[in-house]
Amino acid sequence: MRIGQVAQEAGVSVDTVRFYERRGILPAAERRPSGYRVFTAEAAERIRMAKALQELGLTLDEVIDALTAHDQGGATCDSERWRLEAVVDRLDARIAELTRARRTAAQGLEDCRAGRCRLMYGVR
Repeated sequence: MRIGQVAQEAGVSVDTVRFYERRGILPAAERRPSGYRVFTAEAAERIRMAKALQELGLTLDEVIDALTAHDQGGATCDSERWRLEAVVDRLDARIAELTRARRTAAQGLEDCRAGRCRLMYGVR
C-alpha cells in the first residue's frame, strides 16, 4: 500500500503516517525504486491501534512501549493494567487541578459581580 492509502484507511493524514514511522510505531516501510514508501496492509490497523491508545490517554511514548510489549507477545491485561492505572491517576490529578482553578475563577467572578474585582485592579 502507498502512504496515501494507509492514511485514508487509518483515518489520519499522510504526515501522521510519516511521523508514526519516524517514531517507530510503524516499522520502516520498504521503498520502491521511485522512492515511494510501500506499507503492509497491517500498517493501517497498527495506526488505528495507536490512535485508540492515545484516545485512552496514553502518551506517545507510552503507546510505543505498549505496542512493543504487544509485539513481543507477552502483553496481557494483567501485565498491562498499570498503563491504564497511570492514565487514570494523571486524569484524577488534572481534574483536581481544574477543579481548584474553577473554584478560584468562580470566586473571582463572584467578587467582580459584587464590585470587588481583583483581576484588573488588585485587591480592594
